[in-house]
Amino acid sequence: MRLGIRLIAGLIAGISLVTFLFARYQVTAEKQALRNDLLTRADAIGQSLQQSAEPLLLAHLNRRLQIAIDELRTRQHLYGVAIFNAEGKPLLTTPNLDGHLNATPSVVSDAIARDKDLPETLRWDGTPIMIYALPLHGHGEQGIIGGLAIFEDMQYIDAQKSKIWREAVTHVLLQVLLIVAITLLIVRWTLVRPMARTTLWLRALRTGKSGPRPSELRDNDLFKPLAQEVTHLAKSLHAARASAAEEARLRDAGESLWTAERLRVQVQNKLKASSLFVVSNREPYMHVRRGKSWEAVVPASGLVTALEPILCACNGTWVAHGSGDADRDTVDAHDRLAVPPDEPQYTLRRVWLSKKEEEGYYFGFANEGLWPLCHIAHTRPIFRAGDWACYAEVNAKFAEAVLREMEGAADPCLLVQDYHFALLPRLVKEKRPDARVAIFWHIPWPNPEAFGICPWQRELLDGLLGADLVGFHIQAHCNNFLETIDRALECRIEWDRFAVSRHNHLTGVKPFPISVECNGNGRGPQTTADSQGPASLYLERAALLKQHGVEAAFMGIGVDRVDYTKGILERFLALERFLEKYPVYRGQFTLVQVAAPSRTRIRRYHELFAEVHSEAERINWKFETANWKPIVLLERHHSHEEIARYYRSADVCLVTSLHDGMNLVAKEFVATRDDDRGALILSGFTGASRELRDALLVNPYDIEQMTEAIRYALEMDPSEREARMARMRRVVRENNIYRWAADLIAELSEIRLEREVAPRRLE
Repeated sequence: MRLGIRLIAGLIAGISLVTFLFARYQVTAEKQALRNDLLTRADAIGQSLQQSAEPLLLAHLNRRLQIAIDELRTRQHLYGVAIFNAEGKPLLTTPNLDGHLNATPSVVSDAIARDKDLPETLRWDGTPIMIYALPLHGHGEQGIIGGLAIFEDMQYIDAQKSKIWREAVTHVLLQVLLIVAITLLIVRWTLVRPMARTTLWLRALRTGKSGPRPSELRDNDLFKPLAQEVTHLAKSLHAARASAAEEARLRDAGESLWTAERLRVQVQNKLKASSLFVVSNREPYMHVRRGKSWEAVVPASGLVTALEPILCACNGTWVAHGSGDADRDTVDAHDRLAVPPDEPQYTLRRVWLSKKEEEGYYFGFANEGLWPLCHIAHTRPIFRAGDWACYAEVNAKFAEAVLREMEGAADPCLLVQDYHFALLPRLVKEKRPDARVAIFWHIPWPNPEAFGICPWQRELLDGLLGADLVGFHIQAHCNNFLETIDRALECRIEWDRFAVSRHNHLTGVKPFPISVECNGNGRGPQTTADSQGPASLYLERAALLKQHGVEAAFMGIGVDRVDYTKGILERFLALERFLEKYPVYRGQFTLVQVAAPSRTRIRRYHELFAEVHSEAERINWKFETANWKPIVLLERHHSHEEIARYYRSADVCLVTSLHDGMNLVAKEFVATRDDDRGALILSGFTGASRELRDALLVNPYDIEQMTEAIRYALEMDPSEREARMARMRRVVRENNIYRWAADLIAELSEIRLEREVAPRRLE
């Protein structure tokens, strides 16, 4: 009610003020126009009378002159006319001027003296009068012989002003009534009604009921900012309620599972006042142009899911390469911005790389050198001195950025991510020995003989040993790393606690198997809330395949970047052999392969993408029918939501990596299957195979074994399938991404720092 009164009062005041100003301007303009018109008429009368009055005045024909001026009395708005002699004394006047010319008007004297036509405005008995004076001239040297004054009545101008003001007041009343009525209708339709619906929606959410967001919030541009905030509020409310319900369920069941909230609390307890810094090549948020504007995009990465709760809990800083084409437009003068965009809780510090640096550091040394070196997948690593120089230069650039962000921070903690920054731990530790530094190596670590191929293995190992903690996915990679250190560097390996002592600095080496987000019910982040029955799964599968023009009773799913380590070609060969060996499945089984392009600027990846496409076409040509083909190849990036639909509907998921640090696709598939259906065929050369023992483990180089695994997965007894999936889901649930992050932070926080660092020995 108060808002309505204020709105109406504001409208009345605003409209009245605008109308008053406009009326005042109109009155001023009208008054000036009427005055100018009066002057023009007075001048015309004066000029006409001047021509006839001058000869009559010279001839002393005053009677005829009196008749001439008396005839002018009928003119509109003319008050009177007077003739003056050279001294300014009145000679002849119209009758109505009697009694007003006791003294000569000053304007007449001025006009005679200055020999110039002059106007003047004055009041006689309350009547506004304008006097227009003109000099009268004689012949030759006689000069000025008198003056002529035209007296104009200006009352009609005042009357016109009053009329304009009356009309303005009338109009303002009508306008106020009309505009207030229209405004109230508009406000009710566009504001009150949507707000009322939004209030009901929020009330429903608050009471635990779900419902669609009001259409006004979806479609009305006026409500876009409010819609975003209300939507985030609704999500936060839903998440808080789900978290509380999950916590209650876990307490009731006596379970102790890791959630984002539990991770947040642990980080606050462990780090206390310490500042946390994270370094990775990929940024958690990138800004890309969309026409004339830009938008924030979250790159697909489990790393963001794991590390964001940590950084939010302690207001940390994430240092990453700014790769978005609009990234520079969104940072401040220090290349920082607050994220997440909707609810900022930590700082993103972007580092800029030139094309040459990116080419040498990322595409060159990191992905043509270290990646194939660490993945034993029969692709020859390429090492170039120029790439190594770029790698070292970029590591130094990131170290400089980290150290600048650490200025003023007491006992900082640093988490370095992956093989892109092997040199960074040493660079930071030398400048900030008070910092706790950990690096997690997300890819495998090969045996000492394989790693010895690298010409700069000693520099890489020395950089890694600058960290207080080095983490890998599995114990085997830790063992390989320690054996490589033992063979390449002068140091002491403490095998009893898996640590390396070098230059009076101890580096712990431990496994931290990374995972995916999964709540207490085993559901992944992108799954539906309710389990689907066999009928709905069949319909969903049929709908997905129909999009690609395929009809099939069974569906397999493979989700990979197009990388030579993922075993995509071997998977295709196994499918071909399966259809040859078991022709009953022709027309019945289709593999949907999500093949996201990756690193296509590198020649080997570009060639592999062409090979995958060609092999899929060859096998399809060999077996396809009018409404079926064995392989549906989706050659683009897909969102988590899109992929989750295939996960939920597939009969079997094939993960056939030739060598992989972990492979989260296997865990994503398991976390998504809250129906306990579906089978997982998993390569024994993945880190995930150490945990998911109930998967059908295969050697991807053994085509016959993979063929039999596909058949067994499709023909497996339903009870066995459900039992296997239930056990795998329990493993993923208990060892989710939050536990990975919690274990890493807990281990890092317990590190005992050497405050006195001995000088390094030259080797």
